Amino acid sequence: MATSAPLLPKEGKKGAHSKASIFYGADEYLEELKKKYAHDHEIAALKNLLPGDNDPNAAGQAESKDKMMKLEKNAENRSLKTNRLFPTANKPDPMPQNLAFLFTKITPEQMMYMWNVLTAIFVTQVLMVCLYSAALAAFPEHWWTCTLCFGIPFSYIAIQNIYIDHDVMHGATFPVYEWQKFLTHPFADFFSLPWEEFVLEHNRHHASTVDLLIQGEFGWDPEEFHYALQQWAGPMGPNWYKYLLTVPWIPIIHFFGLNDTGSLFALEWWMHFPDEGTGGKCNKEFWSKWVPRRVKHNAFVASLWACVWLLGTFPLGRPLSEGWRFMFTVSFFARVGYSAAWMFITNFTHSLPWNEFLANDPGRTWPVLHNLMALVLGGKHRWNEMLFHDVHHAFPNAVGTLSQRGRFHGWEKVHDAAAEVLHRGLWKANGDEETQMQKTQKKRSMMMKQGK
Repeated sequence: MATSAPLLPKEGKKGAHSKASIFYGADEYLEELKKKYAHDHEIAALKNLLPGDNDPNAAGQAESKDKMMKLEKNAENRSLKTNRLFPTANKPDPMPQNLAFLFTKITPEQMMYMWNVLTAIFVTQVLMVCLYSAALAAFPEHWWTCTLCFGIPFSYIAIQNIYIDHDVMHGATFPVYEWQKFLTHPFADFFSLPWEEFVLEHNRHHASTVDLLIQGEFGWDPEEFHYALQQWAGPMGPNWYKYLLTVPWIPIIHFFGLNDTGSLFALEWWMHFPDEGTGGKCNKEFWSKWVPRRVKHNAFVASLWACVWLLGTFPLGRPLSEGWRFMFTVSFFARVGYSAAWMFITNFTHSLPWNEFLANDPGRTWPVLHNLMALVLGGKHRWNEMLFHDVHHAFPNAVGTLSQRGRFHGWEKVHDAAAEVLHRGLWKANGDEETQMQKTQKKRSMMMKQGK
């Protein structure tokens, strides 16, 4: 998993594998990708609504008539919430040579490599749980030692799991093999969204929230409750005491599953999607597509946790009724990791205090903090996602995630390119007044230029 080179088949064997084979070639995968976008037209429709370029693999799909697949704006292309025009991303034109790599479509080989990494993370998680059970069986008197030696790395790899999930959904939306979609986040909770709906709700978030500090500007954002807890009372400075009532709840609700891979979030999404059919009738694909997916995904999740339960019984000399002790311990450390990852991706990046902190160029003034946080998240390529989440929101299809780009081009090259894109301005001027986020971005880019 530490390797920096994709695990690719040799050239010249591209078309050597049939569809019955356990291996795909890159060309076969790309062809399958287009078919999956045709079947999951909802994902294609949402991706094609996002700012910046459309996803080229989703091209040609008709615009959806479902409410969830549309932007909420008036006939003048303005938000019903803020009356702002839907912004146009300021993609460099002509494209400078030093920025071209950031906007280059990732290759099928790179897509396949990312799914390989995701699969390797799942296999590692399974092996860690098995080894934890074996350690407890061998050293029953050292419960705390065995548990902490398992739990801390298990939480850490859960963070890596979410970041590779995020990378994959923005660059290689559909798995190489159908079974891989079940491996994306089964340890996150006892039931959760299937992969396709995970992708859908996340793209709904991008379509609705273009400016990091104006949530749900162009439609319902599934993450809005999180943002309300941290921004309901206005600027943090004069209202800090009000936030003492709500901000402490953020890690708690994450822990109990109100995040993209959690059970409470799944319930919230299922209450909104799919849209009802004409005349209030059941959506025509509800029983044929969505229910079977939900059942299959959560049957796999339940089977996995059943195995974890069993590992905590007979191997440890315990009766079947006591498997919950082992299972809840595994779940506790998993939830710590998944919660931490989602707090960084969801709460920190969309908070006013964090973006004001970034405006003072903390990479130069707080280098130790940056290095420490990069270590927590799994490397500086991951930390770039925290530093330039606004660039990610401006170009969710064209650039994808900054951590994904750093995986193939190195964190420093991606960091410098993202800083240059930010300095050029993320959005084209359209006559609207600058938002607070745009003013913060302008200040930050000037600080970063002066610091060079």
